[in-house]
Amino acid sequence: MKRQPTHPGTIIKEDYLEPLSITITNMAKILGISRKTLSKIINKKGAITPDMALRLSRAFNTSSLFWLNLQRNYDLWLAENSSQEWKTVKQIPIHLLHSDNSKNSDRDRAPHH
Repeated sequence: MKRQPTHPGTIIKEDYLEPLSITITNMAKILGISRKTLSKIINKKGAITPDMALRLSRAFNTSSLFWLNLQRNYDLWLAENSSQEWKTVKQIPIHLLHSDNSKNSDRDRAPHH
């Protein structure tokens, strides 16, 4: 991603609260959360949790994945651009990742949930 994705709080503020003339206080009441929690999200100091995504999707007739994806894209862009340390991780050779040994060993697999 080249440019920084829009934070979900900006979407809430600019696409919903302002056009609908809803205050942060009133929106917090609608969502059943504190004004402080919503204010943090709008000011990019808080993140959209799965619970918040469900609340927003219900209030605005959107999908919860819409809100979670906005947050995920924003967080991933920040992680990719705020630090270069992740680039020091060595890649595991592809022949090791897809060898017959890795397919047949149950003890090396992550547990399924």
